[in-house]
Amino acid sequence: MDFSLSEEQQMIFDMAYDFGQSEIAPYARQWEAEGTIPKTIWPEIAALGFGGLYVSESHGGSGLSRLDATLVFEALAMACPAVGSFLSIHNMCGGMVDKFGSPESKAKWLPKMCSMETVFSYALTEPGSGSDASALRSKAARGDAGYRLNGTKAFISGGGYSDAYLVMARTGEDGPKGISCMVVEAGAKGLSFGALEEKMGWKAQPTAQVQFDDCDIPQENLIGEEGKGFSYAMAGLDGGRLNISASALGGAQNALNIALNYMGERRAFGKTLDQFQALQFRVADMETELQAARIFLRQAAWKLDSGAPDATKYCAMAKRFVTDTAFEVANGSLQMLGGYGYLADYGIEKIVRDLRVHQILEGTNEIMRLITARAVLQERDRG
Repeated sequence: MDFSLSEEQQMIFDMAYDFGQSEIAPYARQWEAEGTIPKTIWPEIAALGFGGLYVSESHGGSGLSRLDATLVFEALAMACPAVGSFLSIHNMCGGMVDKFGSPESKAKWLPKMCSMETVFSYALTEPGSGSDASALRSKAARGDAGYRLNGTKAFISGGGYSDAYLVMARTGEDGPKGISCMVVEAGAKGLSFGALEEKMGWKAQPTAQVQFDDCDIPQENLIGEEGKGFSYAMAGLDGGRLNISASALGGAQNALNIALNYMGERRAFGKTLDQFQALQFRVADMETELQAARIFLRQAAWKLDSGAPDATKYCAMAKRFVTDTAFEVANGSLQMLGGYGYLADYGIEKIVRDLRVHQILEGTNEIMRLITARAVLQERDRG
């Protein structure tokens, strides 16, 4: 059992970290104020191989493992969690098309996804179906040349910004078996968007409702088999949960680094803050918790890469543990700075706001507990 990164994995992390620090971190506050991420950044990220992290090399991807991908998102999130997490959503879509799409679908979508000429968003959640995702009501009725789609998607990162949307829609009976996965391209007739949402964090990511009104979808835009969309979505979310966790971990690590630097400079009662034992103990606890979260995350990624039967349980457990831990560490780091932590100039308040949503999306942490408990009880019943 080897817990160290390989030389190649360390290079992947360093490359992502260096890019984030030079090309994202200096502009993170500006992009947050503007409420958008310049589209010119995506081809630069794609040039590093980050546009199709686990897409096969034959279609322009990097063919990396899920563990490798967590290193990329952790490193980028140390510059800005909102930007890194948006990239993770695009990569989740690419992974789903690569894994479940027909050869024709892969040839049509993956090269431009990997080059990020086409930026993808993921559209599952609806106003009336969040945690109960299989209750979605967006309906794609069969027509002569494909499907006619009607419905609304909510909380869509990239709504009105992205070039294409990987949409889960009902093509059959109620419940999970009646859901299919299809691509809707920006500019499609009947596709429209709500006003941009005003959010607590992730402000650099445009977020909006996505509306389909008699939106015609060509048959070739169906991904995989009709009626299998929900299983594709759940499989995609295993990896998505790891990526969101990695982004939370990177944000929390950056917050702790800021706090540590501040403690070495700030003086109170005749000495620097890092000389107070009470604060040293707090630092020790936060470091321990982050290291535990990192190891757990990488174990879950290894489980998913190796096709372990309990991979979904581990992805759920890791998502719950890592995102809860990351938020608490970021919030605790803010506290170490006192009033200065509350000021935007010091960078931590943005991290705290950004990381709060990681406990909600890709399945709330309450749903992660439900997945875990069900798996544990099933294991018990199997003996």
